[in-house]
Amino acid sequence: MDLSKSGKREGAFSGLTFVLTGSLPTYSRSEATKIIEEKGGKVSSSVSKKTSYVLAGSDAGGKLDRAVQLGVTIIDEETFIKMCGGAK
Repeated sequence: MDLSKSGKREGAFSGLTFVLTGSLPTYSRSEATKIIEEKGGKVSSSVSKKTSYVLAGSDAGGKLDRAVQLGVTIIDEETFIKMCGGAK
């Protein structure tokens, strides 16, 4: 973990905000959240214009609809795993 002078974490997801929706086939939400935070990202409970990615699993609902309305990039778990370096 690298810390910047401000004390914030820096990493592959630094400056990015993720919203999780639906059921993921491999990760639990807490596991995915931990990975995102360890890589310097932030997890939010609601989709906004500031959301970088919506990680959508099966049975995704209103958050997915909101992401489509706002033009937020929607990724699946396979894409997320690739973004993390390819391994669980």
